[in-house]
Amino acid sequence: MPVVAIAVVARNGVIGDGHDQPFKFREDWARFKRVTMGHPLIMGRPTHEAMGLLPGRTSVVLTRHPEGLTFPRAEDGKPRGYAVSSIEQALEVARGLDDTVFIAGGGQVYRLAWPHVDELDLTRVHQDAAGDVVFPDVDPGGWLEVAREPHEQFDFVRYQRRSAR
Repeated sequence: MPVVAIAVVARNGVIGDGHDQPFKFREDWARFKRVTMGHPLIMGRPTHEAMGLLPGRTSVVLTRHPEGLTFPRAEDGKPRGYAVSSIEQALEVARGLDDTVFIAGGGQVYRLAWPHVDELDLTRVHQDAAGDVVFPDVDPGGWLEVAREPHEQFDFVRYQRRSAR
């Protein structure tokens, strides 16, 4: 049951400014949709508010006030989202939905989920960005790059955790 952190990361590690991400590449959004389709997405409330409910995926939203979030049901009657108050609850709910779980941000959620993450699926942008929300450091001692797909402005890069947690 892999837990995969997925993000667009600037050369200086920035993923956002607390309201939005600095880069929006059409090819990245298409790939994000393709890779995450059918799988649950764990995210913080600000990320959920920025992205909304995405078709074909169930959102598991980490928030201090889960009672304040409600979600519509899909056509099959299943909830489109769940609100939880801890990363452990988020992982339990998401693992009950599918064998692959994606961590979709923001910065605080990536840090909370980091000990549970097995793989990284990053869009590594070839330039720096302004912002104070950063992705955790990908230490080569702990992560093995297993695939890289180069593009002009960014690379799609996949990593696997080197050692058992």
